[in-house]
Amino acid sequence: MENFLHWIAGHQQMIYIVILMIFVGIEVIGHVPSVLHTPLMSGANAIHGVVIIGAIIVMGKAEPGNWAAIILGFIAVVLGTLNVVGGFVVTDRMLEMFKKKKKA
Repeated sequence: MENFLHWIAGHQQMIYIVILMIFVGIEVIGHVPSVLHTPLMSGANAIHGVVIIGAIIVMGKAEPGNWAAIILGFIAVVLGTLNVVGGFVVTDRMLEMFKKKKKA
C-alpha cells in the first residue's frame, strides 16, 4: 500500500492530466450533434492505427521470455486492426448513402 501511495505522489501531475482529459472528452462528445456522431466515431476508429503501431513496437521491444507482453501486443494488434477496418467500412457505407443512384 505504501508503494502505491508513493507512486501516486510521484505521478500526481500525470493523474491530474488524465482526469482533466476525461472531463474534457466527455464535455466535447456530449456537445456533438447526433447527425455527426457516427462519422466522427468511424473516423476515430480509423485513426486507431496508432494503437497498432504502438502494439507492434511493444512486441518488438519485448524481451524474448516476456510472453505476457508478446501476447498482449498481439491481442492489441488484432483488436486495433478490427477497429480500423470497421471504421473504414462504416465510413464507406456512409459515403455510399450520398452518391447518386444510377438509373437502369
